[in-house]
Amino acid sequence: YLSLGSNLGDRRANLRAALAALDAAGVVVERVSPVVESPALLPPAAESDWNTPYLNLAARCRSAFEPADLLDRIKGIEADLGRSVGRRWSPRPIDIDILTFNEREISTDRLKIPHPALAQRPFVLTPLAAIDPALPIPGTGATALGLSRALGRNIPLWMGIVNLTPDSFSDGGENATWPDIERRIDSIVTSGGHILDLGAESTRPGATPLTADEEWARLEPVLGRLDRHFGTDPLRPEISIDTYHASTARRAVAAGVDIINDVGGLGDPDMLALAADCGARFVAMHNLGLPADPSRTLDPERSAADQVEAWLDERLEFWVRSGISNARIVFDPGIGFGKTGLQSLELLREIERFANKGPQLLVGHSRKSFMRAFARDIRQRDQGTIGSSLALSARGVDILRVHNVPDHAAAYLAWAHLQPE
Repeated sequence: YLSLGSNLGDRRANLRAALAALDAAGVVVERVSPVVESPALLPPAAESDWNTPYLNLAARCRSAFEPADLLDRIKGIEADLGRSVGRRWSPRPIDIDILTFNEREISTDRLKIPHPALAQRPFVLTPLAAIDPALPIPGTGATALGLSRALGRNIPLWMGIVNLTPDSFSDGGENATWPDIERRIDSIVTSGGHILDLGAESTRPGATPLTADEEWARLEPVLGRLDRHFGTDPLRPEISIDTYHASTARRAVAAGVDIINDVGGLGDPDMLALAADCGARFVAMHNLGLPADPSRTLDPERSAADQVEAWLDERLEFWVRSGISNARIVFDPGIGFGKTGLQSLELLREIERFANKGPQLLVGHSRKSFMRAFARDIRQRDQGTIGSSLALSARGVDILRVHNVPDHAAAYLAWAHLQPE
């Protein structure tokens, strides 16, 4: 596993060039993580123009080289791409580090594996955990996700909502044509979004259910256009499909999507069978029925967090018995689905309870009705959503599903600059 970073020049172009150079040098890049942005690490005497944020990614690779030979090739690639010897932590067009090399532990004057700073760097651990949360890190007794949790400073992945429905509660009908959709996805991706979550059926209260065939009829042409739009770009975003129909999920997996966002909670036997048989990740959302019914909520006499945690504990055991690794499950507590506004607030206030259960953690709180206390109009809820997102990112949430990715990414980067290194 390698870490690649750039904070000088065209950062994305530098990362693409480095990945291509690795491949040309005989290092096969098997998988690339989402690209995360973070403030540069700076020494006390840094020059002011060094404060240029990095783009970072992790890559799972395969080669026939021994570690020392691999390091030689990496240094050659860095030099070819314009990196020169300079002061420590000065800006650079490319930085490539070996994070792990199988199960080996190496300590020489020239090379240390695992990378000695791996456990202290959220911009390394977040991409690494996104590729393989269950990856054991030699010498630590912990996984990539476990180290990220222990550090307590993960960088959230932004899941941008792309509704293909005429009746979604917030933006129904806005993405009616491909040019509309293209503008939306470009806005998400260019501002730092990592995942595009496509939904073709609204699950808001009172929404009209679709058949699986009707849902797929909305999704299929968009998936084809997305594939052509991003082509072979190694930095393309992950694609998620928001569905509870197993047949839609099966078609989507066959089309190459990365994530199935199952608002049905991964309980349908057909969806379970698909999850056990394929390599995609599955989001399992807690709910009390779809579409959401405001009259059906968690027991008001008991803690909402206790009830959802009990559900998750039971489901985790069930999913393991069904042959599904926790490493491929992402848990969503289902804000607004079967919860009153106060119950949703309780879940968000106690979100840390779900961060150490095994799966990665996703929260979809954007513009939800629990915000009525501080933002009545749906369009004015972005500010409330951003404030909530910053708090959630500090509490171990891995993925934040939001409508307004550009403002979220900009607010987070400013917030991150004020956090201790």
